[in-house]
Amino acid sequence: MEIDYRLAFELAPVGLAMSRNRIMVDCNRHLCEMFGARLEQLVGQSFQVLYPSAQEYERIGARIAPLLNRHGTYSDDRIMKRLDGRFKGETFWCHVTGRALNQAAPHEAGIWTFEDLSARRPVKAELTPREREVAARLMEGLTSKEIGRALDISHRTVEIYRAKLMRKYAASNTGDLVHKLLAG
Repeated sequence: MEIDYRLAFELAPVGLAMSRNRIMVDCNRHLCEMFGARLEQLVGQSFQVLYPSAQEYERIGARIAPLLNRHGTYSDDRIMKRLDGRFKGETFWCHVTGRALNQAAPHEAGIWTFEDLSARRPVKAELTPREREVAARLMEGLTSKEIGRALDISHRTVEIYRAKLMRKYAASNTGDLVHKLLAG
């Protein structure tokens, strides 16, 4: 029996997208449903339409390029934005994993998976792009120094953002903050 790879792509239980130079050249039904969009709204568009802001799109793209170049893969949890439908503009936590098809030119072509984490981790507080980045790393269990290295900022700056997150989530310590972030 021959495997129908196109059907497997279409019916995969996660959102899938193929990209060239950060433009979606193909995606599956699950991705369209997750972002509340039709196929024709996504194919040919920059991934930027799925981000809460153009600045976040640029910052994440700059951060992942060297990692894709070095390892060929990248993965993180980030806040994305629903494009259309009844939840238009809603932000949600999403686990994103990507593979560069050409490690030497990481954005040239790739395949990306998207998993909606909103059922387990709803977004309850309005966060700035940097707060979202710090929150995602805190949930991975990284220290301030490790987060600072990952985001190319000082560990003291990370501590300032962690303090802001603690106020927004009314957390008494970092463990409580992580618990509240994971719970939403």
